[in-house]
Amino acid sequence: MAGGHMKYRQLSRSSAHRQALLRNLVTSLIKNESIHTTWPKAKEAQRLAEKLITLAKKNTEVSRRKAQGILYTPHDLLPKLFGEIRERYLNRPGGYTRVLRTEPKNKYIADQAPSAILELVDGPKDMRFAMTAAAVARDRALGKDHSELTRKNIDKVTRFRQNGRDEFEEMVDKVEALKLGVEGEAAKA
Repeated sequence: MAGGHMKYRQLSRSSAHRQALLRNLVTSLIKNESIHTTWPKAKEAQRLAEKLITLAKKNTEVSRRKAQGILYTPHDLLPKLFGEIRERYLNRPGGYTRVLRTEPKNKYIADQAPSAILELVDGPKDMRFAMTAAAVARDRALGKDHSELTRKNIDKVTRFRQNGRDEFEEMVDKVEALKLGVEGEAAKA
């Protein structure tokens, strides 16, 4: 099997241990909407999370039972999954999660695995939404036009979000107010 394409990552675990790990990661993702783990674990958990959200979008008794078999605390998380999260992604054709690579926690240890953040897109903890709002606020403060990348990111973060443009403008206003507050505090000192 050298050089062959594998259907999934084994993560150096037995089958039962790997399934338990992925179920635990996906349960934490649904509960917290963002988790920090290693990059290979995040990519495998992303696959299971996408399937789980697709089950929630179907909203049938069979899909509820399958979702209940994946989550560790279904009595706590099924209402959130089939309520808030289902409504958020009802019109989105796919791509419910995002994996962002991050620096290892201690970059001086040579054998540390690459880490990543797995998050639900269009949620309250959406990092790209906040970073794009900060870029727009910076451009406005400098009186510059937005770059092509910033325009693409604005379109991406507002496309499937209900009241996306309004929420984005509110976030930009918050970032501008924070920057003015920090600059005002620095001027006083």
